[in-house]
Amino acid sequence: MLISIITVNYNDVRGLIKTLESVQCQDFDDYEHIVIDGGSTDGSKELLETSQGKFLNWVSEPDNGIYDAMNKGIERATGEYILFINSGDTLFNAGALSQVCKSLQTGTAIVYGNLRIVKEDGYSFTNTYPGCVDFSFFKRTSLGHGATFIKRSLFETYGNYRTDLKIVSDWAFFIKVLCEAKVSQAKVDMVISTFYEGGVSTTPENTELHKAERKQVLKEHFDLYDETFDNVLEKQMKIDSVWSQVNDKLNIVVTNAFFLKILNAVIAFLGWILERKRQWFN
Repeated sequence: MLISIITVNYNDVRGLIKTLESVQCQDFDDYEHIVIDGGSTDGSKELLETSQGKFLNWVSEPDNGIYDAMNKGIERATGEYILFINSGDTLFNAGALSQVCKSLQTGTAIVYGNLRIVKEDGYSFTNTYPGCVDFSFFKRTSLGHGATFIKRSLFETYGNYRTDLKIVSDWAFFIKVLCEAKVSQAKVDMVISTFYEGGVSTTPENTELHKAERKQVLKEHFDLYDETFDNVLEKQMKIDSVWSQVNDKLNIVVTNAFFLKILNAVIAFLGWILERKRQWFN
């Protein structure tokens, strides 16, 4: 099974060296490495020229941003699965691809693992994702694309990354395929790659743009947001129903004023959440 690893680079020759080395040292050779360079002037192109080999496919030309470059990589890819490891990031160890390969044999649409994150001050930690991700998860965060194998056919079916979004297009794609289309997903309990902070999505100057784009996408998926809220209410109603049945069987009459105050407070809180949600999206 062929895996397409796509790396986007622009004027980061040192980072590109790290990424190339981490891919080339894999103990698994059923992959192709596609590098989309945005016309770098720092020696990246020359590095790629000297690194050409059996697995490397690259182009160096101007692009219209990260997601345009990632889309170029998708169009060049021939593997069944695509993994994005951008310049400066690395596969976690030499067995990263071989260890996950068995899970890819199932044909699951999205297979993801955990992500090692290294902050700019050198502090590192492992971001461990849950065994199943849904809209509630994506409202708070996202999967790291460096830890996520995406079946190439998903891009053919649902389209490539949106280029009108500059920061969160991969997050929006995950919402489309995992939350709306509900394609199959599986978690592998291993670290796939190491992500080094400092890129466009983690720089402080892009914080407001990041928030604005997230809000835009959430407004586009307002029905999903309502569905999640309705699920909370439905679960609460089921709990109330069970509690009522237990009370009936035990012949308990609930007249305690304290309990009624708690119940009224819960109802008021849920109503406040709904009102705030409506105000936020108006």
